Amino acid sequence: MISAHPGLPAGAAIVYGVDVDAAAAAVQACPGVSGLDGGRYGEVTTYLPGRAVAGVVVGGGRVRVQVRSAWGVEAPVLAAAITAALAPVTGNRPVDVAIADIDDPPADQGGE
Repeated sequence: MISAHPGLPAGAAIVYGVDVDAAAAAVQACPGVSGLDGGRYGEVTTYLPGRAVAGVVVGGGRVRVQVRSAWGVEAPVLAAAITAALAPVTGNRPVDVAIADIDDPPADQGGE
């Protein structure tokens, strides 16, 4: 259920009580996140009128995010940082974090 709320900017999207734009911004601000990933077929994407928010889906009482990780970042550390960053946005909903891809190593580490 997508709804508009008084006091929020025009175009803000609240899906089941979660501002998906704020969730996306919180995830992208986490160190070690290279970007959000909507999945090969857009399966981890919130579709809104006239636009989409890749990498964030709210439903079934949960929030699912899918990201691309920077090289050298430990997966459990990244998942914990994302979960903590989303807590103010998602309330008490469980957060599922998927790391869909990892960036290539820096050029100076390519041949390890």
